[in-house]
Amino acid sequence: MKNTPLIIFLSILFQFSFSHLCVAEKKAADFVTDGQKIDLSQEKYRRLFQELSKDSIYTQSELAKLFNGVKIKRKVLVLMDTQWESKPYYEYRPRFISRSVIRKAKKKLKKYSTLLDRIEQEIGVNREVVIAIWGIESRFGKNSGGFNVFRTLNTLFDAYPRRSEFFKKQLIAFLILCKENNYNPLKIKGSYAGAFGQTQFIPSSFREYAVSFDGDTRRDVFGSPPDILASIANYLKSFHWTLDTPLYVDIGLQLKGKEVRKANSTGRKGLVYFKIVQKEQSIALPIPPENRPLTIVGLEIAPRKGGGKRYIAGYPNFQAITEWNHSNRYAMAVSELAEAIK
Repeated sequence: MKNTPLIIFLSILFQFSFSHLCVAEKKAADFVTDGQKIDLSQEKYRRLFQELSKDSIYTQSELAKLFNGVKIKRKVLVLMDTQWESKPYYEYRPRFISRSVIRKAKKKLKKYSTLLDRIEQEIGVNREVVIAIWGIESRFGKNSGGFNVFRTLNTLFDAYPRRSEFFKKQLIAFLILCKENNYNPLKIKGSYAGAFGQTQFIPSSFREYAVSFDGDTRRDVFGSPPDILASIANYLKSFHWTLDTPLYVDIGLQLKGKEVRKANSTGRKGLVYFKIVQKEQSIALPIPPENRPLTIVGLEIAPRKGGGKRYIAGYPNFQAITEWNHSNRYAMAVSELAEAIK
């Protein structure tokens, strides 16, 4: 029985470690219940109301009426922690690219050819990419999301600590744009992350990049194809899109040099000059606009096709797409859909 104290100690240590591991694995959705009323007396809400009433954006009575009874939408938190961008590319791609989507995208390309001519001429963004983003974001307007945006943004501000400050800014931007555009904030539907309209802009992106392209002054990303497509193009143009230049180039199934491996391991911000990529990968590459550097992306290949990764060099236009959505997988899906419909 000499080992009994040691066994007891190890048992206690295991239970302590396991309980702490369980706590560490808890996600935001585990700390709330669906329909739980948000406590508006919190200091962060007091500061929010101060900011929204500043410069007479909203009156105190308007805010009291608007926020009265706002509740948590637990599913929003569940979905925030199970996003598709974390899936391997061979699982991610089929979600957005299929024969049906390609077929519909080609029809849209044809239907809006005159409008897309004008977008290319005036904004300078390639039509296939504009249509690809429209298709991926909202299935060409068929699926703009079913979550109440006001409730979603409050849920994320109140109960998603990791990005609470970001969603506070989005909630403020949303309420301001509703005032500016005479929208009822309680009626707008969107995604579980607070994006809305056929562009799926988050509120701050709408305020900064949405444009009117149909002859009036109203920026309508809900029902005006000229505004929708031009707003997508304007966003990309704001991140230095260059018309008719490459999106990406395949550079092989393995990375052969130190600099390309370093760029790949750094993520989307890891950049390397094209001459270094040429040298280390022993491959000829087109010159990027203004000799800007490239990003190195590894895309997972399905095990049934041999596994491993396919590596690409993402050009500045590819990088502009990652400003829309920070996922390299997203940018590749857009690129490949654009290729398929060109």
